[in-house]
Amino acid sequence: QLQLVESGGGLVQLGGSLRLSCAASGFTLDYYAIGWFRQAPGKEREGVSCISGSGGSTNYADSVKGRFTISKDNAKNTVYLQMNSLKPEDTAVYYCARTGWCIARMPESGYDYWGQGTQVTVSS
Repeated sequence: QLQLVESGGGLVQLGGSLRLSCAASGFTLDYYAIGWFRQAPGKEREGVSCISGSGGSTNYADSVKGRFTISKDNAKNTVYLQMNSLKPEDTAVYYCARTGWCIARMPESGYDYWGQGTQVTVSS
């Protein structure tokens, strides 16, 4: 059964850090890119970052560049999102999703399987 499961969310103070995990099952990450998205209350879901199947190519939304780092461990079939210097505006439900390759704009239509999401809350 193909599945993506996010974990690692929680409550953190302004300037703190969290590492999100996206564990894949039912397929091999070597052949697929994974994107992270987030949706804040009352806002549309937005793309945050994407990593290619090989891990050699990444992209980031301007709002998180320099603060977030995406990585993957294909042996563990898991993608990570390290989030540093967190701000209240980073508060959202974070989702990971599967795609064939990363495109800078990260159109949701290009992603076929999604996780259930994990809540990140940054307090000021």
